[in-house]
Amino acid sequence: MSEDRENTTHFGFQTVPEAEKAGMVHGVFTRVASRYDIMNDLMSGGVHRLWKDAMMDWLAPRAGQRLLDVAGGTGDIAFRFLKRAPSASAVVLDMTESMLSAGRQRADAERQAERLDWVVGDAMALPFPANSFDVYTISFGIRNVTRVQDALNEAYRVLKPGGRLMVLEFSHIPNDLMQKVYDAYSFNVIPVMGQIVAKDRDSYQYLVESIRKFPDQETFAGMIRKAGFGQVKYRNLSLGIAALHSGWKI
Repeated sequence: MSEDRENTTHFGFQTVPEAEKAGMVHGVFTRVASRYDIMNDLMSGGVHRLWKDAMMDWLAPRAGQRLLDVAGGTGDIAFRFLKRAPSASAVVLDMTESMLSAGRQRADAERQAERLDWVVGDAMALPFPANSFDVYTISFGIRNVTRVQDALNEAYRVLKPGGRLMVLEFSHIPNDLMQKVYDAYSFNVIPVMGQIVAKDRDSYQYLVESIRKFPDQETFAGMIRKAGFGQVKYRNLSLGIAALHSGWKI
């Protein structure tokens, strides 16, 4: 493998230097932060809320646990976790300050302020000591990380022994015909919706492309195992449009 190839990655369908991707992703989420939650509802017809509830159902938060929600954006996962787990606490980490700012302005953030921290940080170099958290979640964020394996390795490092990783991410529909229908919707509707609602077609074009570049369910499960996790399993949601991945630090 050439040195050039080792030092490049994808930004949607573009090949870009690794050193530039984080800044480009930061730009995308800075631009869409104020309309992010509205666009999620429109793009998925509100189904993303059901997916996140399914994530909580499988995760089964417990009292007193400490959660790290990486790429936590506007707080959707942390809010759900804290509502289900009395006396639990959560840290929402995101590389984009404007996403965290949007989260802090939500009503749930005020109600849960004493149990909730907001931190700007990088999934590939988490600013926390080893063995710090009971649960690590990342929802629709890991596909935007420059080196996904590094992020999974960091998840393993900061979890306590017995801690759990859970990833919610767009995935691959195993039925080719259904995948083609979904692709047609994604490429023809979502960027136009982004232009109308968020005044930003390019960012939503990137988001659609980034989904297609993410590994399929079995490949990603293998990456989780490579990071050291045991009992790795996944569940498809909505025919595989999204998937939940679970692993344990044993």
